[in-house]
Amino acid sequence: MKSLRALFSMLVVTAASLAAGAADIPAPEDVAAVPADAAKSESGLAWKVLEKGTGTEHPASTDVVTVHYTGWTTDGKMFDSSVARGRSITFPLNKLITGWGEGVPMMVTGEKRRLWIPEELAYKGRAGAPAGMLVFDIELIDFQSLKAPSDVAAPPADAEKGRGGLRSKVLHAGTGKIHPDTQSVVTVNYIGWKTDGFMFDTSFNQPRPAKFQLNQVIRGWTEGLQLMVEGERRRFWIPEGMAYEGKQEPRGMLVFDVELIAIE
Repeated sequence: MKSLRALFSMLVVTAASLAAGAADIPAPEDVAAVPADAAKSESGLAWKVLEKGTGTEHPASTDVVTVHYTGWTTDGKMFDSSVARGRSITFPLNKLITGWGEGVPMMVTGEKRRLWIPEELAYKGRAGAPAGMLVFDIELIDFQSLKAPSDVAAPPADAEKGRGGLRSKVLHAGTGKIHPDTQSVVTVNYIGWKTDGFMFDTSFNQPRPAKFQLNQVIRGWTEGLQLMVEGERRRFWIPEGMAYEGKQEPRGMLVFDVELIAIE
């Protein structure tokens, strides 16, 4: 069985199959070699800011990032693109190739940057992976920490009130138009904490996002996810009566950050 690190580091390769039939994104003019005006690090990574961001903070190497990206080999061939698929992607930054792990933490939310990643910071000649230097255009849409948020102990005053004591707050607006119902099958990424800040579960420790029918989970999830649309990320404060009702661990109010990826 492949390790989680191997699975995530191959993400940009395996995702290419999802782009079948999608139009290629044309390669930039400077795809073949690092241009003279690009900045460089001692490791050999080179980059160029294409569009300044609006954020002021940078993701840590252990954070979860949401990005749009396109990758090319130096002959101009596109081998993967979330842009071509029409859907951004979220993953833990420290599970990816070294060049991403070094380059993306330099960025702020809203920034677009081009990275020239030498082979030793990419797939290092791994069979089946793109060879040689790789060029990526990356837009950092959002990022979040696996660490407990500052409001984990109790819902803030501006949290939206739901049924049964459920509280929630939109962290990132979605692009979808429809909401799931109780019979919907949803694909999500999530992180769950107890109110003391202990992270008890996360889909980011798995090779792929979680998928389930909405009426098969705790009542707080069934109620809460019906408020969401695809692409949305929301924080939920779920009282014990809408979680595990004190019958099993984790007990007490639970806090979840949930990203709704897809509705079936």
